[in-house]
Amino acid sequence: METIRQTFFQECEEQLNETETGLLALEIGEADSETVNAVFRAVHSIKGGAGAFKYERLVRFAHVFETALDGLRNGRLEASPSAMKTMLRSADLLADLVREARGDAAVDDARLEALRDELGRLAEEPGEPATQAADSFGFQPLTLSLGDLAPETPPSQGWRIVFRPAPDLYRRGNEPARILRELAELGDMRVTCDASALPLLDAFDPGGAYLAWSIDLTSAAPREKVEDAFDFVIDDCELRVAPLAPAPDAEAANADGLEFTPLSIDLPMIDAPTAPQAAASPPPTERKVETVRAEATVSQTIRVDLERVDRLANLVGELVINQAMLSQSIVEAALPRASKAFDDLTALEQLTREIQEGIMAIRAQPVKPLFQRMTRIVREVADATGKMVRLKTEGEATEVDRTVFEKLADPLTHLIRNAVDHGLETPDERAAAGKPEHGEVRLTAAHRSGRIVIDVSDDGKGIDRARVKAKAVEKDLIAADAQLSNTEIDNLLFLPGFSTAAAVSDISGRGVGMDVVKSSIQSLGGRISVSSRPGLGSTFSLSLPLTLAVLDGMVVKVAEQTLVAPLTTIVETLRPKARDVHRLGVDQRVLADRGVFVPLIDVGIEMGFRTTPADPLSGVVIIVEGDGGARCALMVDSILDQRQVVIKSLETNYQQVQGVAAATILGDGRVALILDIDAFVAVTHSQPPLAAVS
Repeated sequence: METIRQTFFQECEEQLNETETGLLALEIGEADSETVNAVFRAVHSIKGGAGAFKYERLVRFAHVFETALDGLRNGRLEASPSAMKTMLRSADLLADLVREARGDAAVDDARLEALRDELGRLAEEPGEPATQAADSFGFQPLTLSLGDLAPETPPSQGWRIVFRPAPDLYRRGNEPARILRELAELGDMRVTCDASALPLLDAFDPGGAYLAWSIDLTSAAPREKVEDAFDFVIDDCELRVAPLAPAPDAEAANADGLEFTPLSIDLPMIDAPTAPQAAASPPPTERKVETVRAEATVSQTIRVDLERVDRLANLVGELVINQAMLSQSIVEAALPRASKAFDDLTALEQLTREIQEGIMAIRAQPVKPLFQRMTRIVREVADATGKMVRLKTEGEATEVDRTVFEKLADPLTHLIRNAVDHGLETPDERAAAGKPEHGEVRLTAAHRSGRIVIDVSDDGKGIDRARVKAKAVEKDLIAADAQLSNTEIDNLLFLPGFSTAAAVSDISGRGVGMDVVKSSIQSLGGRISVSSRPGLGSTFSLSLPLTLAVLDGMVVKVAEQTLVAPLTTIVETLRPKARDVHRLGVDQRVLADRGVFVPLIDVGIEMGFRTTPADPLSGVVIIVEGDGGARCALMVDSILDQRQVVIKSLETNYQQVQGVAAATILGDGRVALILDIDAFVAVTHSQPPLAAVS
């Protein structure tokens, strides 16, 4: 039962994401009737599953929410801004109630009652009594439609239902008797059981499904209501619902219960022997339609423990390392390139790459659910500050490693709250500045240079650098006479205890937040940077590495040390000429490259491998490009090879090292450091590149 409960909560996350997506589409007018139906089904599914586990508060609220959504479905309720605001807040509360059922923080009763009343008022029709109050709602895992509560009873309709479970229906813990009981509450029905497929005892499979049912139901409920009884098993059964002409006498209905007798007509069988009564089966054309539907609704998924996937990913990493060692051994054996060993090695390398990409695809997860969670944060902070804000997202399909995904929620929450609270102006201030009343916060994600880059930007007033510097002096974080560049002033935001808020509130002012963001990102082996333009807004950029990946790298030699530069960051390699190298100041040099000067960095000096600067004309220069397109030139002694390497976290196994992103194991068993290109670029580009002088 506990396993089933955890599956329910996992499915709730998916249903909540679908609810949020649909409501946001409704809010901006980009939805159709199917979107409304999808939201309704998601809330209905949560309510049904919660009823099975007797989560009464969750069921009661989901029922009221579902009733209001039914008003959207039938067109009685308009998707007005005020109505959608209530719906979105209800989706937030529904998510909180799911967390409460899981055992997390409890939901405040006053908040629950207030929002339930708002939904009740939305569901009311003018001139008619209000819908059923939540307090009088009997705890039943059933759906009461608005049609059931209307003062006039619609005419009854007869339905012929053919229901044949598949083995998966039983394996998932479902029970046909429960479904039949739900149907019995919709009206009068007669049920007959078809046991013609039941084998003899010696051929009986305990995991099989041999019974089918034919149901004649007379009910005022619409077809959708009848099909709702099969909502949780629709993919695990054959189902046909067709109108049935009214019976000529009362004998056609039996409200007392279920009559289990051999069925007088045969049902269409799949993978079962044809019964003697096959002449009474439905026409061939109807049977063909049913078969197509059954195949179209099959969805094969499997839930796997994340620890098993992690273990498999580590083994694939070891496979890549062993493949590199095998390649090194073949090279050392001086075998001719035309030998079969080299052909087999190439095939092994290709196969290893495909396996590794497949494993990483299993671990990867789109950032869409994480981005959807931020819409709630924006709404809450906007309401608290009285600002009008729109959140726009891009790159929701960008995939990140699951471990990174789970640790990104808190940093992004801090950044989003600060963007709305500190970055955006009030509607009056925006109007005075000639901006639209609605501020915009943009959340984007992309894969760039072998890393995951997430940007949080706003179109607000930008960073007030004079105020930031004054606050830092006031808090004794810097000296009063400190001479700081714009970038250095912006980075003061990440100092512990720094805050520009005038007063402590629920949103900001306690001096925690941005330093926590920086620590969280650094713990993932990433970096955070900020850029701002006064009056136009600010952008916080998170650059994160993959926790485990195989990348293509260029193996270089510096002062007898072997290093790896990610191939995706390399623009070009060259041997510089004397006329292209220029001194800047006492100990700095720049390289003239394609019309601009780029900083020339001696990797051996920066990494502490040597104390005497190398001659740039005797080695090789690698032009690399970091985040934002900034470039620098790295001086190395020689280029050894280009190969695929496995990233291993240096911070996890040792500690963080400036200028080093991770480590890898080479084919000869030695450990090589992978250069952090963005770190080299960042320390040399506080100012834009100079134009080269001819």
